[in-house]
Amino acid sequence: MNRYARQLVRKIETRRARIGICGLGYVGLPLAVEFARAGFRVLGIDIDREKVRGIRAGRSHVRDVPSAIIRDLVRKRLLTAREHYRDCGAMDAIFICVPTPLRKTRDPDVSYIVAALDQVARHLRPGQVVVLESTTYPGTTEEVLRPRLEAGGMRVGRDFFLAFSPERVDPGNRQFTTRNTPKIVGGVTPLCTDVAAQFYRQAVDTVHPVSCTQAAEMVKLLENTFRAVNIGLVNEIALMCERLSLDVWEIIDGAATKPFGFMPFYPGPGIGGHCIPLDPHYLSWKLRTLNYSARFIELASEVNGGMPAVVVRRSTALLNSKRKSVNGARVLVLGVAYKKDTNDVRESPALDVIELLSRQGALVTFHDPLVPFLHRDRGARMKAVQLTPAALRTADLIIIVTDHSAYDYATIVRHGQLILDTRNATRHVPSQSGNVHRL
Repeated sequence: MNRYARQLVRKIETRRARIGICGLGYVGLPLAVEFARAGFRVLGIDIDREKVRGIRAGRSHVRDVPSAIIRDLVRKRLLTAREHYRDCGAMDAIFICVPTPLRKTRDPDVSYIVAALDQVARHLRPGQVVVLESTTYPGTTEEVLRPRLEAGGMRVGRDFFLAFSPERVDPGNRQFTTRNTPKIVGGVTPLCTDVAAQFYRQAVDTVHPVSCTQAAEMVKLLENTFRAVNIGLVNEIALMCERLSLDVWEIIDGAATKPFGFMPFYPGPGIGGHCIPLDPHYLSWKLRTLNYSARFIELASEVNGGMPAVVVRRSTALLNSKRKSVNGARVLVLGVAYKKDTNDVRESPALDVIELLSRQGALVTFHDPLVPFLHRDRGARMKAVQLTPAALRTADLIIIVTDHSAYDYATIVRHGQLILDTRNATRHVPSQSGNVHRL
């Protein structure tokens, strides 16, 4: 262990180490809170002025982080926020937690990482540790971060430390949080791994080191590719069962009785959120550069991406069974967040369902207890309607997309005339209800 590493360890043990978090979204803010609660002074950096103002005023913009916790940490001067990177040089550890979207060509867009990294590099000094948490393709830390950080003459593993640790945030999950979800850490050198792991052990219960940054990057992609492929499989099984006039839910329940060798997944209207719809494509893109086709990933994406169209097809058939045309039909969509008990609409299949139905002339409204309005194409804004018995009764078709705990399904079933339940969860409206149809 060199002198910079020893200095960092002493600062960690005495809580004198200062921590910077670049990006205060679903990943960065919970991580900042955990480090601050562990007794470290934390600086959050975000170019979004409203987020910064909110944090400094003790307000949280992330549903899973209560404002009361933010207010307490700000009052104790353990947490603050800035819109600029000028204070990065005073930080001992810098964690980069910025978005990594896909371009329309499904190529990784690392521009947010590069923008944050270039700012960090301007202020880099000996003895700092830099950790990337943003999901990306294997090789990003070595190929993108390392050259920029070493451009000033310092060397990784000697003058500063560099690692990758994939985020594992699950919005709305009350059981597994940043604190009790095991953390994967891989450094450019073994010393980089040790130093980064030392920081994480102060804020996370379990830290699992791996051999290198590429391994840590690959772990994240395996986790989400596993889910994407299995969701794609069960969605295709659902389409097969429809053709065979079988109840896919009965089939899954039967298979789930096997105590080994089977893990139940459930069909649904598609996949949403930042991770599952996007992350496997980082891996697929990387493998294309190596002349390898990730066929499972591409097929799963095709099946999952087609599920909103399946919902619309089923909706059209149900309306036809009641001698109603989809053109002019009043359709109420319940739940537009990509998963229950969160307000996150990123990549939500409900958005595609609404768009496809609207193109066919349906008069679509929506309700979500956590999403007051939606931004649609071309800047149009769609406001949520109130979920009243009258709204349920007057809808020609109700499509249940997201399984929010706030919903009283008995009331929905009692007042709804025709209901399509697409939720990919095990809890469902009783099948004996004649007005309820499953996907």
